[in-house]
Amino acid sequence: MKQILVIDDEPDILKLISRILEKAGYRVMTAENGQHADILFHEHLFDLVITDIVMPQKEGLEIILQLRKNSPDTKILAISGGGKLEPVGYLDAARATGAHAIVKKPFEISHLLNKVEQLLNC
Repeated sequence: MKQILVIDDEPDILKLISRILEKAGYRVMTAENGQHADILFHEHLFDLVITDIVMPQKEGLEIILQLRKNSPDTKILAISGGGKLEPVGYLDAARATGAHAIVKKPFEISHLLNKVEQLLNC
C-alpha cells in the first residue's frame, strides 16, 4: 500500500485530503506544518508528499528542496491557494524548485486524485 504524507496548516484541508486519499485506498499521515513533517520524514518513508506552499514556520518550498536532496525518489505534489501572490506564482516556484506536479486550491476531488495516481504510477 502506497504511503502519502499530507502537509497543510489548514486543518479542514488536511482532513479533507486525508479522507479522500484513505477512501481511495492509500495509507495517509498528516502534518500541520513543516516542522512536524521533519519529524515524520525521519521516522517513515513516503511514496508521495503533498505539501501546501504558504505555511508558517517552514514553507512548502523549503520542504520541496529538502525532499529533493534527502529523498529524491519521493514524488512531490505542491498545492496552494495563494498568499501575498496569486496561487499560480507559488505553484510555478514550487515546480521550479522540484515539485513533480501542482494543484491550485480550491480543487476538484477528481483532479487531485488523478494527479496522485499519475505520480504514484510513474
